[in-house]
Amino acid sequence: MRTLKVVLLASAIAIGAGSLAVAAGGGSSGGGAMPSASGPQYDPAAEYAKAVAALKAKDYKNAARAAAHVTEVVPKSVDGWRILGAAKAGTEDWKGARKAYERAVKLEPGDIVSHAGLGLALARMKDAKAQAELDWLRARAQACGDACPEAAALKSLTGQVESALAGQATVGPGAALDGSLLFAGPAAGDAAYVKAVSLINEKRYDEALAALRDAETVFGPHPDVITYQGYTWRKKGEFDRAEAYYRQALAIAPDHRGATEYYGELKVERGDLPGAKLLLARLDAICSFGCAEAEELRRWVDLGRAPQ
Repeated sequence: MRTLKVVLLASAIAIGAGSLAVAAGGGSSGGGAMPSASGPQYDPAAEYAKAVAALKAKDYKNAARAAAHVTEVVPKSVDGWRILGAAKAGTEDWKGARKAYERAVKLEPGDIVSHAGLGLALARMKDAKAQAELDWLRARAQACGDACPEAAALKSLTGQVESALAGQATVGPGAALDGSLLFAGPAAGDAAYVKAVSLINEKRYDEALAALRDAETVFGPHPDVITYQGYTWRKKGEFDRAEAYYRQALAIAPDHRGATEYYGELKVERGDLPGAKLLLARLDAICSFGCAEAEELRRWVDLGRAPQ
């Protein structure tokens, strides 16, 4: 396996927040485009950054708007739904908060923050189902014990839901997110990303996925992070899962060279040479003057297998 290179994300998000965004519209005068194809399309990583900043500033209305843009483009963004839940709670839209956290729990059933957020929303609605979320957190804490990495977070989150159920209004709308990497800042996200690439090169794939999850919490659905998630799952032999990540990355950034190359390599590994050749042609079109990604995929296509 060739050594993977690191491309830092923070500057790309800070400087080019709208670099992937497209506002396509034919206009009311009749440009020929259908309304479904001419509405605004958002860069989910940029919208995610806006949502985090607004949530941190307690600007819950704008946080909810930006988070909704994230979930519109990437419906499987757990972090997008979690931010939306917190933002809805900030405006005391407890029904909206409950729905957002329910989506997050459905997408990632073991996520303690999503369960806590759901428990808090249900408690504020005086819904008896809040007790089930508290019981889930307590059971998780008991199974975890005092030494597991989640111990401190579980203790805090369990206490917050207990307080909400007791009718104590001291728990803020974003309480479930307190202490998470969400507000850690770009430097922490870059560090997690660099760590993940290093772990991939060492073939420590499970640890790499955990580091990529941390980077995702900071940056949201960024195509670079998603591409490496796909790459890592592919190296674990989970081809269907890898393909889902590659397709998601390319849906966000259709000209992403890394995702296109790695998706082509996956096609070769699956014996789909026609599909790999189509992706190679796509890379050749993207890289007018050639690029390393196109040349690497060409090697795979020419050999009909992974190079030794």
